[in-house]
Amino acid sequence: MEKYALITGASQGIGYEFAVILAEKGYNLILVARNGEKLAKIQAELTQKNKIKVLCSAQDLSQSIACDSVFTEFGGLNVEILINNAGFGDFGEFVTSDWAKQNEMMQLNMVSLTQLTHLFLPKMVAQKNGKIMNIASTAAFQPGPLMSVYYATKSYVLSFSEAIGKELEKTGVTVTALCPGPTESGFQAAAALEESKLVKGKKLPTSKEVAEFGINAMMKGKSVKVHGFMNNFLAGLVKFLPRKMVLSMVKSAQEK
Repeated sequence: MEKYALITGASQGIGYEFAVILAEKGYNLILVARNGEKLAKIQAELTQKNKIKVLCSAQDLSQSIACDSVFTEFGGLNVEILINNAGFGDFGEFVTSDWAKQNEMMQLNMVSLTQLTHLFLPKMVAQKNGKIMNIASTAAFQPGPLMSVYYATKSYVLSFSEAIGKELEKTGVTVTALCPGPTESGFQAAAALEESKLVKGKKLPTSKEVAEFGINAMMKGKSVKVHGFMNNFLAGLVKFLPRKMVLSMVKSAQEK
């Protein structure tokens, strides 16, 4: 039975690079994103370069019905790899934020990720074979003033991934939480984060570098992997610092 890798948020950035890497490894692909035109171009590119099948589904996963639509369309296929990459952030004080955007962020970053995992996981367990990678963030390790909802969603992704990974021990299915820091991926523009001290004027790792790191971790069945030495150091450091200090540090780092 042909093996497939399903990737959400696959039309750009890290998601696109995941697709390129897995296509080169011989996986057939199921690519999900909102932009159907971009998906069609990627489909043509990857099928031309690799002897694989590329199936596409233009879905807005911030809408609750979208996950059911994806599973209805592709649930009968042998999905060996599920990469829940789709997500976005928002920058600014919560009190003045747009509620509709916060709600969509929670739906996409948490609910859809959880639902897709719930839908595709049983077949992986039945076949005793499967790999899931959920894209968390270095934001998952502490609260994030000025990006409060985003940081909270990524904390959920990390906790959820570790918990079900433990449940799935000895089933043949592994769960990896990939935790990148700021990356050249278009995320900053979407989150209105370009003027933040967190990213302005800094050389960021490329989407390709982060994707290669993530695929390597997933293939080895790693539970949690943080990209970058300094990100690793800071993620570990916050466990030993007073919470008030951590909050002040994060807020200061993210201010314009």
